[in-house]
Amino acid sequence: MEKLIEEQEEKKYSKVQWFFVVIVIPTLFAVTVAVLVLTVAGINVFEKANEFRDKIPFVPTREELSDKHALKEGESTLTKLKAEIEEREAVIAQLETAVEGKDLEIDTLQREKEQLQSQIDDLLLTQEEGQQTFKEIVNTFETISAKKAAPIIAEMNDDEAIRILSSLKPDILAAILEKMNAQDAAKYTVLLTKNSSNE
Repeated sequence: MEKLIEEQEEKKYSKVQWFFVVIVIPTLFAVTVAVLVLTVAGINVFEKANEFRDKIPFVPTREELSDKHALKEGESTLTKLKAEIEEREAVIAQLETAVEGKDLEIDTLQREKEQLQSQIDDLLLTQEEGQQTFKEIVNTFETISAKKAAPIIAEMNDDEAIRILSSLKPDILAAILEKMNAQDAAKYTVLLTKNSSNE
């Protein structure tokens, strides 16, 4: 029985060996010799094979293969371009957000500027009104008699009194100081001197 198995294995190997020795190796040799002979004869075997392949039905032609390759490359390029567009759109969105933030900040600063300008205008108006009122007070002291003005000024605090006295005309100032008692007249004269030297 063992002999029978060994003979079958030998037959299997011998059939495979026979296939290679009788069919495969001679076919490869014949193809190689044919390619060499045709190449020496000036025939491009590979080009002819491609032409023959293009005529076989259900086998893609070289043009179809190159079209498929071009299509794949185009799809790859399209994907890259879409990704690049998305990145740029993201950057644009960020820049638009930044611009909107700056616009909002500019609007806020503009409103603050307008409020401050309004406050400045109000203060200037108040200051003008205060100066107008002060001028009216000075005019009042210039119109009343020195005898009546002297005791009124003596009752004021020193800063207000000096401010009014320094704004009076020299002849009216002299008349008012003349009507004050000597102590008040001396005090206001010293204060007026200090005030004029500070200016």
